[in-house]
Amino acid sequence: MAEQSGSSGSSKRSYAYVTILVLLVVNTAVLALALAAVQNRMEALDNRIAEQNNEIQDLQNQIEILDTIDETGVIPWPTIYNQLKDSVVLIQTNLGLGSGFVYDTNGHIITNYHVIQDATTIQVTFLDGTITSATVIGTDIYSDLAVVKVDPKLATLQPVVLGSSSDLDVGEPVAAMGNPFGLSDTLTVGIVSSLGRTMDAAENYVIIDVIQIDAAINPGNSGGVLVNIKGQVVGVNTAIQSETGTFTGIGFAIPSDTVKREIEDLIEKGTYHHPWLGIVSRDITISLANEIGLDEAYGALVIDVTENGPADLAGLRGGDRTAVIEGQLVTVGGDVIVEVDGITVRRLADLVVYMERNNQPGDTAEIVIIRDGQQQTITVTLGERPLP
Repeated sequence: MAEQSGSSGSSKRSYAYVTILVLLVVNTAVLALALAAVQNRMEALDNRIAEQNNEIQDLQNQIEILDTIDETGVIPWPTIYNQLKDSVVLIQTNLGLGSGFVYDTNGHIITNYHVIQDATTIQVTFLDGTITSATVIGTDIYSDLAVVKVDPKLATLQPVVLGSSSDLDVGEPVAAMGNPFGLSDTLTVGIVSSLGRTMDAAENYVIIDVIQIDAAINPGNSGGVLVNIKGQVVGVNTAIQSETGTFTGIGFAIPSDTVKREIEDLIEKGTYHHPWLGIVSRDITISLANEIGLDEAYGALVIDVTENGPADLAGLRGGDRTAVIEGQLVTVGGDVIVEVDGITVRRLADLVVYMERNNQPGDTAEIVIIRDGQQQTITVTLGERPLP
């Protein structure tokens, strides 16, 4: 009986030990989860405070600029430059030079994809002389955007304020900041020459919805900022159109609205997914309209559809014959797209820019076409634009 009593006591003690151990583990787990939740909330609060400070600084900057304009009637580009100079950086890779700018206090810096493309080393130099290495966080070849990250403890980070590129008007004054030919801290002034352009990239694909400017940009400016007269960043300088490789009056910038649309995906997922219709198309000219029997020269003629692509699955038709128009052999007989989601399509750029700004893969679009002289509406479920 004594042995049974001792055994029973030992079992009770073992049970108590196990119970205490389980409670400790559970309490530790609960405490860890609670601590993580508090840390997440603190981080979110810190980010919000940083955003609010940025907004306050933006308002103060705008007031300073507007006061100068009211007093002198002159755009104070020196003031704007001084407000932004510490945010624009020089980016050096093992392959070349470019520019970039500080997005947030967490160390994220925005630049062009082609600036860091295929780079094995990336070095960022700030205006105060601080030099630090950077790693690639996210890239998007189709918008020529990239995000790199530096250690926020190693540099003084002054984020820019992203303005609204959709508020830009043709003829509006803008300035480009960057490092042309490695000449750091350079500012050039011009105007917005056009909006909603498409631009052919060297790798044989099209960048959709770009800003055309006449402010001088040159090799090394890529990834720098395009700034409005409020001191807000409205674009990312990206390319020039030139026969010589240097500036001849036509430059291009990626709109700030594109950056706003993509930035969180680039930081969190490392990429951005673009909508895709899956057609080869061309603008309707007067000669082409006459050939295919249209009363007016507008719309986008579908030449070909990608097999099993979104357009093909929805029933859009490509051309079925060829014709010589203005000395060129052109595929005709396909559908003519004249409207998308109630928006008139006068040229192909209207279609692709609308979809880029308003749609994501998986969205549906109502496309109005002219087929055999009759209008009809086709619903298309958009796919994801494949890599070039």
